[in-house]
Amino acid sequence: MEKRISSPSANGFISPPLQAPQEFTDAAAAVDALTALYERNTAFLTDAFTRLSKGDPVLGRYRATYPQVAIETTSFGHVDTRLSYGHVTAPGIYTTTVTRPHLFRHYLKEQLSLLMRNHHVPVVVSESSTPIPLHFAFGEGAHVEAAASSIIDLPLRDIFDAPDLSTTDDEIANGDYIPPPGEPSPLAPFTAQRIDYSLARLSHYTATSAEHFQNFVLFTNYQFYVDEFCAFARDLMARGGDGYAAFVEPGNIVTSAGNAEPDVPGILARLPQMPAYHLKRKGHAGITLVNIGVGPSNAKTITDHIAVLRPHAWLMLGHCAGLRNSQRLGDYVLAHAYMREDHVLDDDLPVWVPIPALAEVQLALEDAVEEITGYKGYELKRIMRTGTVATIDNRNWELRDQRGPVKRLSQARAVALDMESATIAANGFRFRVPYGTLLCVSDKPLHGELKLPGMATAFYKTQVAQHLQIGIRAVQKLAAMPPEKLHSRKLRSFFETAFQ
Repeated sequence: MEKRISSPSANGFISPPLQAPQEFTDAAAAVDALTALYERNTAFLTDAFTRLSKGDPVLGRYRATYPQVAIETTSFGHVDTRLSYGHVTAPGIYTTTVTRPHLFRHYLKEQLSLLMRNHHVPVVVSESSTPIPLHFAFGEGAHVEAAASSIIDLPLRDIFDAPDLSTTDDEIANGDYIPPPGEPSPLAPFTAQRIDYSLARLSHYTATSAEHFQNFVLFTNYQFYVDEFCAFARDLMARGGDGYAAFVEPGNIVTSAGNAEPDVPGILARLPQMPAYHLKRKGHAGITLVNIGVGPSNAKTITDHIAVLRPHAWLMLGHCAGLRNSQRLGDYVLAHAYMREDHVLDDDLPVWVPIPALAEVQLALEDAVEEITGYKGYELKRIMRTGTVATIDNRNWELRDQRGPVKRLSQARAVALDMESATIAANGFRFRVPYGTLLCVSDKPLHGELKLPGMATAFYKTQVAQHLQIGIRAVQKLAAMPPEKLHSRKLRSFFETAFQ
């Protein structure tokens, strides 16, 4: 049957019929309802756009809204607070808008199940008042403005809702959001439009779809790590996968387990700004590697967007300047604290906020170093130091008057210096994503060992493979932990959302 566009509603918009709220006591059924409502509403928008592109007259302004899920509790009753998430702290109504429920199905089922179990109340699925921007209805990779310019005389924003940056922010995650009197409290750290914004950015920056991202993320600042990861993943696929289902490269080029070559041959014309590579496992339990390049701006940008996928952990594996004379090139540094002079997060997370080390992540990294290197206990000190990692925003800091920076680094008891680690850790703290840092000393500028081409080449050949294997082993250890143990309560503020 031919689809028909609805007539204008009472509010003057052309919209799909309003769906009555539905109560659920089963999380899977609630997610099914969210999915059906989202797909109906996005299909309404894309169908309307398609009809206009074929010459249908513009009948008015077209609008469809995001689905939302809500709970209401009237009790201060005690819940299982061993979990850092899955419960609310006070009576009231809590709600969040939802996007791409198929992508977030496992996450939504877990969060809703915990809420119903802890509070013994149903969840309610309904339509929100938040419009779905046409650009986001089409999903990743759409070029709506370019398509509209040749088919519609009116400005696109006169016909459909566009992304609204005035309501797309991190107020909830930053702890700045205060609900207006009588309004519900937030149930999740990100709204649907904020998530859609980041999903589109992820595709742009990494050249891979959000559906490929895994729950355990490695960040690096050197292509050498990417080359080693790709060689490792391709060999793994050729040998059957060993529990991993596929390897995905930029351009969404997929190599399935059991294959030595991509399923469909493809070559990306050029690499994106921060290419991502995904070693996929069932339930998103695999490993994503992102080459963020150099600098805190990239580090903040990519973690701002990956955070909406609610990963279970992210780790920084990269190179650093060793600051102690006792260190040698190739030694490892496990960050126990961070000195933040990156400045990119100053407006969101003041520098006086301490960024604690997370025991679960630290132990996984230290155990992985022991397993891969063969050093145990006290002997591990021969190749690894723990301590403060300083992160700065000036790559050529060595050219400044040494008295200032060297004094600060000494006062901070810093053992290493880089340009990304503290940013990644701070954004993990800010977004409640468990984080950690294991760096490898590639130069010692304070002691006359500068990073020069010949020296660097020899260093890369001998250390990158081992360093990457340590990172992979560490995330495998983290993946073996129950999520409720990994998501530490120390990352939660006084007033938290129920969703992790």
